Amino acid sequence: MTNPDTNWNTRLAVHYTDDTGDHEISPVQSFTPTFATSAEPLHSIERTHVGVVTQPYALTFSMTVNAIGPATAQLTALALNGTEFSLAVQERSGNDWSFSTIVLTRCVITSVSPTAATVMGAPQATFSGFSMHVDATDAGGTKTSGPLQAAL
Repeated sequence: MTNPDTNWNTRLAVHYTDDTGDHEISPVQSFTPTFATSAEPLHSIERTHVGVVTQPYALTFSMTVNAIGPATAQLTALALNGTEFSLAVQERSGNDWSFSTIVLTRCVITSVSPTAATVMGAPQATFSGFSMHVDATDAGGTKTSGPLQAAL
């Protein structure tokens, strides 16, 4: 058995794009996109697994941002105004990440949870929301998208 390489040299960057342009979110403590599809087997009296019933995609995200730059205020304004935007995570440097980019489009923030300001450390805000579409491009350049979107 071989051990995986533990030299993580890649640095990732998270950006959001709104009507005014592209903005880097920095410093970001964590960014967690979640892609979920649920499916269950369709059974019949005479046999099992005659089909599959799928549910809609659930594309959600959560990110925690230090409140020491403009990003927290800008994201809070997007949340309060209900403004749609795009979120992208990509390699800033290095090449050992599995993806080249992950882009969540038509995002809406559904909750903001700021921490208390304390004497030690910067306050943080956690933003949670959902996306209507995702495009993921792997390190080899293969693009995967989902779910299918109707023309607006």
